[in-house]
Formats: sequence, structure tokens, C-alpha cells
Amino acid sequence: MALSGMTGFGRAEGAYGGWSWAVEARSVNGRNLEVRFKGPPGFDSLERVARDGATARFQRGQVNVSLQARRAEQGGQVSVNIAQLERYLDLGAPYVKDGRAKAPRIDGLLALRGVIEVAEADENPELKAELEKEMAVSIAQALDSLKLARQAEGLSLEPILAGLVDRVESLVAAAEGEAAAQPAILRDRFAKRMAELLDGGAPEERIVLEAAVLAGKADVREELDRLTSHVGQARLLSAEAPAGRRLDFLTQEFMREANTLCSKSATTALTAIGLDLKAVIEQFREQVQNVE
Repeated sequence: MALSGMTGFGRAEGAYGGWSWAVEARSVNGRNLEVRFKGPPGFDSLERVARDGATARFQRGQVNVSLQARRAEQGGQVSVNIAQLERYLDLGAPYVKDGRAKAPRIDGLLALRGVIEVAEADENPELKAELEKEMAVSIAQALDSLKLARQAEGLSLEPILAGLVDRVESLVAAAEGEAAAQPAILRDRFAKRMAELLDGGAPEERIVLEAAVLAGKADVREELDRLTSHVGQARLLSAEAPAGRRLDFLTQEFMREANTLCSKSATTALTAIGLDLKAVIEQFREQVQNVE
């Protein structure tokens, strides 16, 4: 599964029962998943739809779902109130029978108050349920579109991360070459320091301590091996999704080893490589912040 980013935009539109609406879903970077919903009054139940939909699709990022709806002036379900119509007919029947009034026309009857009823969605439970169902479909479509946008961002991040990992690997190789000369340099320093301590009459404890410090700096093999291992892990994780949290942790481990390498360096050349390594790792960390 390819990497996915955390930034994107999705939109969907729909119409039903005299209503029309548009759903927009946006997301930005975030350490965890945070979902916010904004919709028209009376449709609070759709917040759960948006939250569940986002949770099913994403693991990280701040996701904002916005639903804007508009009802047409003549929207709603039109029906004839038969009972009211019959009452009007019953009331007028005696006058028609006595010849004091003409038989009513259908257009006149339908114009009487209460005969024609327009049930709005928020007044008709069945119509509102169908309307919310259609709106939920649009929310899902907008979230699907957002997911595609985040995946597209992930595709663009993959070569960037791969290039930075290659650069780290190259610097680790350069550090290995430079570190090969470090034991001889430290050995000379050790001999010189021991001679100074012995000539100065330093106590045995001080000599042992100085020897331990110099011996600890002599070998950077452990740090280089760990950096090499981290490079392999980074390549594996860069091909998985979601991998953001694990890549973020791995970046911390990269920086830990780079810092130790710099602190153990006995040459300006190795120190320079260590500083370059830290700079590349920092670039890697910045890009990882965009990965889900």
C-alpha cells in the first residue's frame, strides 16, 4: 500500500425533495485524527455520519467536513388534504342543491385554505430521513474524494523521502570511510595524554577515567551500524501506509545516532559529515510530518 499524505480537499453535491446541498471535506496535518463537522440547523445527526466516515478512512490529520444546504421556495412534498376538501364540499353541497351556487371547479377547491399541503423535510419525519440518507451519501463521496487527494500527496512524497534516505545512506558510507582513520588518531592522542598524566603525577583513578573516555570515543561502529539499519527500515516504511507515526519515531532514532556520531568524532572531516547528516535528517523529519 502506498503512502498517504494528510493534506487534501474533496467535494460532492446532491439534491432531493426540493433541497440542494454541497459537502466539502478538507484536511491538514495532525498528530492524531481530529474530525470537525459543520452543517445546517436540524441535521445534527449527520455529524456522526461525518465522524464515522472519516474514522473509517483516515488515521491522522485534522479533517473538516462542511455541509451547506438550501431549500427551494416551493420545496417539499405536495399533497392534497382529502378530509379538508370533503368538508368544503359538504359545506357547499346544500347551496349547490338549492341552486344558490354553482358546482365548484377543481382549481377553486384546490385554492381553498388547507386543501393543498406542502410538507417540508424538517416537518415530515419520513421525508427528512430520506433527505439525510441522501446527504450522507454526499458526505461519503466528499470523504472518498479527500482520500484520493491525500493519496496523491503521498505519491508525491515517496520520491522525496526516498531521495533523502539515499542521501543519509551516502553520508553514512562517507562517515564509515572517515571513521576508519579515527582509532589511529585517538591512539596517538591517548599515548600523549597518558604521558602528560604520568609526568604530572596524576592519581591512578584519573588515568583510568581518561583512558575510558578516549576508548569510548575510539569506536563509532555501533552508531554507523544503527544508522545503516535505520536506512533499511525507512525504505520499508516508505512503501507502507499508514506509516507516519513509525517514520516519525525512526527520525528521532536517526537524529540520536547522528548526535552521538558528532560527539564521538575525532576529526573535523567526520564532524562535518555528521553535521550534514543531521541537516538531511531534519529535512526528512519535516517531510515525514506530512505523512499519515
